Amino acid sequence: MLFSRRPLAAALHLAPLSPPLLLLFASASSSCSPAAAASASGSRDFDGCFQGISWLHSFPEQSLWISSGCTAVRMDSGAVETASTGAVWSTPSAEPRSISVGKEVFCNRSLNMRNITAVGFDMDYTLAQYKPETFEALAYYGTIEKLVKDLRYPEELLTWEFDWKYMVRGLVLDKKRGNILKMDRHKYVKVAYHGFKELSKEEKVAAYGSTLIRDSFDEPDYALIDTLFSLGEAYLFAQLVDFMDKNPGKVPAGTDYPLMYRDVRSAVDLCHRDGTLKRMVAKDPARYINEDLAIVPMLEMIRKSGRSTFLVTNSLWDYTDVVMNYLCGPYTSDVGSGLNHKWLQYFDIVITGSSKPSFFHDDNRAGLFEVEPDSGKLLNADIQASKFIGSPRSSHQHSTPVQKVYQGGNVGHLHRLLSVASSSQILYVGDHIYGDILRSKKVLGWRTMLVIPELEQEVKLLSESKSTRKELRHLRMKRDSIEDRIHHLEWSLKLDDVTENQKEKLFSEHDNLLKQREHVRRLHQEAQRQHHQKFHKVWGQLMKTGYQNSRFAHQVERFACLYSSQVTNFGLYSPNKYYRPSEDYMPHEFDVLGL
Repeated sequence: MLFSRRPLAAALHLAPLSPPLLLLFASASSSCSPAAAASASGSRDFDGCFQGISWLHSFPEQSLWISSGCTAVRMDSGAVETASTGAVWSTPSAEPRSISVGKEVFCNRSLNMRNITAVGFDMDYTLAQYKPETFEALAYYGTIEKLVKDLRYPEELLTWEFDWKYMVRGLVLDKKRGNILKMDRHKYVKVAYHGFKELSKEEKVAAYGSTLIRDSFDEPDYALIDTLFSLGEAYLFAQLVDFMDKNPGKVPAGTDYPLMYRDVRSAVDLCHRDGTLKRMVAKDPARYINEDLAIVPMLEMIRKSGRSTFLVTNSLWDYTDVVMNYLCGPYTSDVGSGLNHKWLQYFDIVITGSSKPSFFHDDNRAGLFEVEPDSGKLLNADIQASKFIGSPRSSHQHSTPVQKVYQGGNVGHLHRLLSVASSSQILYVGDHIYGDILRSKKVLGWRTMLVIPELEQEVKLLSESKSTRKELRHLRMKRDSIEDRIHHLEWSLKLDDVTENQKEKLFSEHDNLLKQREHVRRLHQEAQRQHHQKFHKVWGQLMKTGYQNSRFAHQVERFACLYSSQVTNFGLYSPNKYYRPSEDYMPHEFDVLGL
């Protein structure tokens, strides 16, 4: 039976999620992330909000000695480390402790913190680390309900289950073909699935390697999976691709892969607009957000070092207040005292509803409004020189502005409020390569730090696989050596002065070498497969695609001055630290230097 398609406009007046689904969500164990949405034109608001939506809107091999400060984090395996006492670099300690490699801050380009006068933070997935088992599941099942009730998809979708571990960041969705791709830094497709069916080498070449002009793999034909929140919609898209291939008559009439993806995006946005997700998180933040006791000590240390702190988030004030009150609550109020906005004392400026990444364009004409914290009312902002916080370098005492909570605006407003002389004096910490890091770095010249929660588990597994990597290098070199001998024999067989007896010996040796090469090839291929599956059963290492850096790793290297597994790792180092990158190496240097 075919279902007729309803216009999207007819689906805008939506009912909340059904009681059975709400009951399911309320009974879930622990969860995840805020929203990633898209603008009306289809461009992503990657910080987790849709403009106008109410709430969704270094030294790699060394051990550095300082005081302890491990906190709760989300890791790819689902494990969460136990929250510590919240110690940071400035915390007095009887004896120093080393920073584990998973907690290190890694450096791509030199950054002298003495040149930084203001440190800013995103909220969702940066200060607030969401639990994948509950929030992402909440959004996933809510999206399915919107597809069924408002976009006329079949009810059997309500029985589907969500595997929050299946997708990873850095993937690319091919909307036209219904494929999910993982590429290396050169944009060559190395791993590809149609729905949940892996494509063969021949199928990959036919789709992506046999054109005269290389594809850019950008919008509008492709969707970039660069936020943790978008993993759920990517998983749902793969499920729908499989479902439509097997049941073409069960989806709304006229549906193809691109339209199906747009339906998923629309359902995600609609799910956020009805306020259900916001209410669930506000009701029990601990169910959805990891506690991190080091956030307040880190912010206090930064401010005591003479720097300004600011928060720029796409979430609106009501949700921002709930989340930040929870994150800073143990340090600001007694349990049950309600929201008292005391967390604001740790920031000089708070900008909500910022609509990043468009916020980073100075020609963005979005109006700036003052937010009255108690009532949430918006007032026209009148930015006068007297309201500027002044240069924090002049004194450790911050001259607090008359108004510190705002909504909207653009980066020009923020620069005036902070009174910075140069954009390079700002360090901004965020979780999204496009919405937080790329634009702030490329357009403004801000210094940047990227939060990559998956990194902690990745480096742990890397440390455990040193012997495997040596074996892989050995097999690769052995394979190259055998192939060189084969090529030499094949060349010798072409010579005119080779006797028949010599040819017979050469052919016999050639056959043996071919068998050896095939044996080594299979050993190498299987060892490499097992190595990558140790990191992820489908997509392998986050930062690698085969022997090349992945597309995601390439973006991290290009646009993040610093990167680490969680925001409070920044508090494990001196606020005046000079971060220096490790040496770059070219391929010829590896051979010459024996690296």
